[in-house]
Amino acid sequence: MKIYTKTGDKGTTALFGGTRVPKHHIRIEAYGTVDELNSWIGLIRDQDVPDSVHKILLSVQDHLFTLGAMLATDPEKAVLKSGKQRLDIPKVSSEDVTTLEREIDHMNEELPPMTHFVLPGGHSTVSYCHIARCVCRRAERLATQLYDIEPFDEGILQYLNRLSDYLFVLARKLSHTLKAEEIKWIPKKGERK
Repeated sequence: MKIYTKTGDKGTTALFGGTRVPKHHIRIEAYGTVDELNSWIGLIRDQDVPDSVHKILLSVQDHLFTLGAMLATDPEKAVLKSGKQRLDIPKVSSEDVTTLEREIDHMNEELPPMTHFVLPGGHSTVSYCHIARCVCRRAERLATQLYDIEPFDEGILQYLNRLSDYLFVLARKLSHTLKAEEIKWIPKKGERK
């Protein structure tokens, strides 16, 4: 597979299905941000995390590639006029969302109740989780913007929403496991100037 094609030298790129769009198109922003998120997940996976977390993160990365493929597909070329699917595009299932929910619930069982927002940080691995969570929320915002223009499988939005929750709870769980300080954000009263 040749890495450079020179077809994007004038600021356009091809969607899955062949349609060319500007590289700044909201669809490209959405799946590009999912790709960025996937890289951050890889960085978390490269840290000294429990095997169970490693396994889930590997699965998440696989699902993010699927999401990227779904977002990179021209909706008009994905389905024939008969309604039959033209391109063989994988999907993210409701079971994939449920798996994240189970992981969140399992981690939460071992954590003290949350009484305040927490400041990101305390350990580099925890910080990577928080950065990935923020990138995930950005991907979700871009995907919802695209959805308003060209609706697609809502499972993408559900997965991104749940994944950001998972990354937040994972940050808390790793703080607990690594004995990192979790600093609560307590607004200071009367200090406005």
